[in-house]
Amino acid sequence: MQHDRPTPQELAEAVREFLQDEILPILDDRRLKFRTIVAINGLGIAERELWAKTPPRQEDWDLARRIRAGDVPENAVALLKEQVAEKLRVSNPRHLAKYDE
Repeated sequence: MQHDRPTPQELAEAVREFLQDEILPILDDRRLKFRTIVAINGLGIAERELWAKTPPRQEDWDLARRIRAGDVPENAVALLKEQVAEKLRVSNPRHLAKYDE
């Protein structure tokens, strides 16, 4: 079912931008500043999760079972790298550039 706007993604983005642009610059307390940065990062992850909306794929589970059973396919490393890249795109896209090096 389609809901009205703003979407959950847009709400998370609006709150993240508010904290980042309006609140963070005026904070003097180091502890509060750190906690606000953690909240900003958490909202960024939530935004990307909401946009990605990719449930675990059956083939990912099948690959894990095969590897645990000792039946490692030839393309296992490439498949695992792609899985890690997909997760980094959501959890921390900046690390993806380091991962690709």
